[in-house]
Amino acid sequence: MLVINAGSGSIKTASFRLESEPEELCRDAADAATADTAVTEAFRMAERFSQESFAVIVHRIVHGGAAYAAPTRLTTAVLNDLRQLIPLAPNHLPTALKLVEAFTARYPASQAVACFDTGFHASLPAVARRLPIPAEFDEAGVRRYGFHGLSCASVIDALRRGADPERADARLVIAHLGNGCSLTATHHGRSIDTTMGFTPFGGVMMSTRSGDLDPGVLSHLARTRGLDGDALEEVVSQRSGLLGVSSVSGDMRTLLARTDENSRLAVEMFVYQVAKSVGALAVALGGIDGLVFTGGIGEHAAEIRRRVCERLEWMHIPHVTVVPADEERAMADAAFALLKESP
Repeated sequence: MLVINAGSGSIKTASFRLESEPEELCRDAADAATADTAVTEAFRMAERFSQESFAVIVHRIVHGGAAYAAPTRLTTAVLNDLRQLIPLAPNHLPTALKLVEAFTARYPASQAVACFDTGFHASLPAVARRLPIPAEFDEAGVRRYGFHGLSCASVIDALRRGADPERADARLVIAHLGNGCSLTATHHGRSIDTTMGFTPFGGVMMSTRSGDLDPGVLSHLARTRGLDGDALEEVVSQRSGLLGVSSVSGDMRTLLARTDENSRLAVEMFVYQVAKSVGALAVALGGIDGLVFTGGIGEHAAEIRRRVCERLEWMHIPHVTVVPADEERAMADAAFALLKESP
């Protein structure tokens, strides 16, 4: 099995031998600023893993819309449906779909399976899923979907495999902090609420994404700056967040090393928003038993973890831990379960 995990600026792959469960063989990763680069790097990795072919190729698809949550075989009909969802995740879906097309052409005998980042949040209750807009838009699929679901699933699985498996069922907030950031409340291993919503642009501020904004900000910019939908999306997805506030960089490592006022403010805003979101999700859970940090910043930026936890000392959270995200393992397990159910 080959697993392909395309992010907004990176490509990760892993290969597994299919035994009683997927047995990991090797991994690789590379930066990939464009879809073409992602395809080139993924082919390079695949050829290093195997000079022949793969029984199964599993693709991470960020957005499954209202129709797709569970792992799904990638047929022509499914691909046509997913192309219609590109406006909901324009930074991710075009690259992912190009990878599907390229690998299907090169490995036509391999089964292709999609695992959806939104799938973990299919359990959101209506009170968290519904947007307060007219019903006609909700019926058309304009709702809160949530993202980083494969990361959350991998955290829950890691906790279940650990020394205290019951912790996976506790009232947890999982803080996936990286280039994209979201926090998710889970109970009994299921998503109760999450900070991202209709698209991966919402929630807490991120590297270059704004996070939540007063919708009036967008209508104001449209009227006063003459920005259309594409231009507004470029502002909130590529020029905002840590980059927008600091005017220097969207990389947390760079900002933590700087002492200028704007860089310090960007970091403090990030910490503030993450901590505030933990508090809000604790309300959704009716209390909190544990906080889990994952993702690039969550796993490697001890300074950010410390500052977030300092703001949360009053909550007396019993357990705070770091669990490395393993989306590739989560995808392999999910796809393997699908194939066992219907070979």
